[in-house]
Amino acid sequence: MRNSLKLHKRIVIKIGTSTLTHPNGKLNLRRIERLCFVISDLCNQGKEMLLVTSGAIAAGADSLRLEHRPRDIPGKQAASAVGQAILMQIYQRFFSLYNRQAAQILLTSDVLDNPIRKQNASNTINTLLSMGVVPIINANDTITTEEINEISDNDTLSARVTVLTESNLLIMLSDTEGLYNVNPRSAPQAALYYEVNTITPDMLENAGEAGTTLGTGGMATKLNAVQILMGHNIDSLLAQGEDPGIIWRILEGERLGTYFSKGD
Repeated sequence: MRNSLKLHKRIVIKIGTSTLTHPNGKLNLRRIERLCFVISDLCNQGKEMLLVTSGAIAAGADSLRLEHRPRDIPGKQAASAVGQAILMQIYQRFFSLYNRQAAQILLTSDVLDNPIRKQNASNTINTLLSMGVVPIINANDTITTEEINEISDNDTLSARVTVLTESNLLIMLSDTEGLYNVNPRSAPQAALYYEVNTITPDMLENAGEAGTTLGTGGMATKLNAVQILMGHNIDSLLAQGEDPGIIWRILEGERLGTYFSKGD
């Protein structure tokens, strides 16, 4: 089944805050550069790549020298306003090293729920992809509270973007190797699911909260994203993002992470 992954042309990569940062909350620049390198190389192969990124609030909190990630909504919005500019500047700098242009797109639920705005967003993204540009997408935390509370670290957003853009595959890079039968942080005997065709009640029940203090998403939000895609007959995959080079290996068919098949 995984051999077909190499045939996918339009792919969404989602990367969470805990994967983008060091344990102290500062951005992991080496990892971000590696991610830009991998995506640029895949673009050179003729693939159309989209990136849904978290990290704006963490980047802003670090730049503002806050002692901890803001807990209140205004604080998160302020940190995001600062962090969005910082994060995008870093992405553009690294992508430019590999002769690749990037563009920022900030989305909110009201855009994705409004047919006209949704179509306008789709038209913009399709035009960027036709120009060889990498769209870098994030929830617009600066102007809305809904995404901070509900989209949960862009997991749901990445699924909705995958559907919106009619992409073939969503790869979620996280701080875990995939979906386990029980929480591996508390159960050493936990077993990894390599292929999943159906999200069962047991899987949903075992899904935990956010794994770190930096990220806001957890396995539950990732499974929600998977269910959205399964409902649209789209594949997805959850894998450890410590080395973004894993994306190459996944697309070459290696048995890494948890592959959520649309069930062909």
